[in-house]
Formats: sequence, C-alpha cells, structure tokens
Amino acid sequence: MTPEVDKLISGYGRIFFACHRHHVRDPKTKKVLSAHQAGILDHLDEIDGISLFALANHLGVTASTMSLSVQRLVDGGYVRRDPDPDDARRVQIRLTRSGVRIKQQQSVLDPQLVTAMLQRLSPVDRAAALRGLALFAHAADEMRASLNASPTPQPRGAIPRGRLEG
Repeated sequence: MTPEVDKLISGYGRIFFACHRHHVRDPKTKKVLSAHQAGILDHLDEIDGISLFALANHLGVTASTMSLSVQRLVDGGYVRRDPDPDDARRVQIRLTRSGVRIKQQQSVLDPQLVTAMLQRLSPVDRAAALRGLALFAHAADEMRASLNASPTPQPRGAIPRGRLEG
C-alpha cells in the first residue's frame, strides 16, 4: 500500500467514525432503526427485487442471519417479500413506501456532526477540504462509470450493477 492510499483510508475512517449515525428515526412513525437495518434498506429497491441469498452474500452474512434482519424489516413495514415471477419457490425482497421514505431521508453520516466538524476548520481550510472531497467524488464517479460499462453477465438473483456502489 502506498502512503497516499494509507492516508486516504485512514482519513476516511476517522471522518466516518466521528460523524457516523448510529440510529435512524422514521419521521412518520418515530420508530428507530439501527444503522445496520438502514444499511440493508440502502441495498434494496421498490421496483427491482433481490433474493435473500444474493443480499446476504453481498453483505457477507449467512442467509439465516439475513432472514432474521429482513423479517424485522418486514414486521416494521419497511420491506415486503414478493413471489419471484420466474420461480415460485423463491421470493424477491423489495422496499415498501415506508422503506423508500427511510432510504431517501437517511444518510450514514449525521448532518449535525458533519456541520460541527466543518465548523472546526477555518474558511480557507474548509474550502480546500471540500474541493478535495469533490475531486475524490468525481474520480469515484468516473471509476464507477467505467466499471459499470463493462458488460459482464450477472447470475440470477444478483444485485444489478450500480445499485451497490452508492
């Protein structure tokens, strides 16, 4: 690992842990979701379903562990299980309207903590830091576009390209 890579990874981790949101509150129902549950919602879509196995595999957990997490989200009204149109033995997991609402309003970083962190910088340093972040975001967008442009067949039930990179 180069010193530049090490510096970026170290800096990213420190920012993440300083500003990480631990819980997400549903503004409508006032229910609290864990960051883990909100993270699962980030990988789901209202229209395009995904199999439990594909989701578990992507997140690096067993299907039984993912099944428990998904069931809690189903019980909370954030996720639904629909029959797979191609295989009646399987289900596709999709967001409900409530799940979409949480996904749209939540962020892994707490805006108040990010504000507090930015206020610790001088105006000049803040502008430089935000410019640097914009450059990294641009490079990330270009990298994602080039990776998504390569035609690679995906296994059935796989998460479509572009859905997981955000």
